[in-house]
Amino acid sequence: MHDIPIFTTRRNLLALGLAGLLAGCATSGQPPKPATLSRNDDPVPETPAPVTPAMYAALPDETFPIPAVNIKQVDPRFWRQVVDYPTDEKPGTLIVDTPNKFLYHILPGGKATRYGIGVGRDGFSWAGLAIVAYKRAWPKWTPPDEMVARQPSLQPYSIANGGMPPGLKNPLGARALYIHQGGRDTLYRLHGTPEAFSIGKAVSSGCIRLLNQDVIDLFNNVRDGSTIVVIPDPSKRQQLAA
Repeated sequence: MHDIPIFTTRRNLLALGLAGLLAGCATSGQPPKPATLSRNDDPVPETPAPVTPAMYAALPDETFPIPAVNIKQVDPRFWRQVVDYPTDEKPGTLIVDTPNKFLYHILPGGKATRYGIGVGRDGFSWAGLAIVAYKRAWPKWTPPDEMVARQPSLQPYSIANGGMPPGLKNPLGARALYIHQGGRDTLYRLHGTPEAFSIGKAVSSGCIRLLNQDVIDLFNNVRDGSTIVVIPDPSKRQQLAA
């Protein structure tokens, strides 16, 4: 079946701009709860684990070896795939479909690579037109001062303290793409995460997260300076326009 993209205009996106620019990319969601017990106190039988696709296998040769994705936590519709996606945007453009939790990397011939994403929760959503200014492998994470004020436990990773070193526990994951608008850092990122349960949900402080295996694929195929179009969630349009 053909995917039906959500169309938007650059004029509308520019009018909206990027709302709530001080994001931090941290998770606010929770992983799935373990299986419950049946009435006779025996564990409820679990369905057999699906076979992990090769694209989500472990990556032992990375600077910090990445484990295989727990794909039981990811709806198959959010797995990476090439889909039909007719659009007027040129190949190389990134389109973030916020309400449907997809990111599209536009390819020639009306196609796109589609990735499942996690997006910002209420109060940390954003939309607009910007560019991928640059990319980093295994980046440090530095929460903005406003985020540290909300969560004092992050003080050791503040700007003054040099941020959190790269690694599997770093909120930016294996790769990060840095989003600028009008020559200024928006503080938003496209980044990796090991938290498979968060894909397809609104859980972060505004940033767009992908599975680590997916963000590595995106990192390898996106050029610095590429346009990124972020489609707003209609349920948050009033907030974004405020």
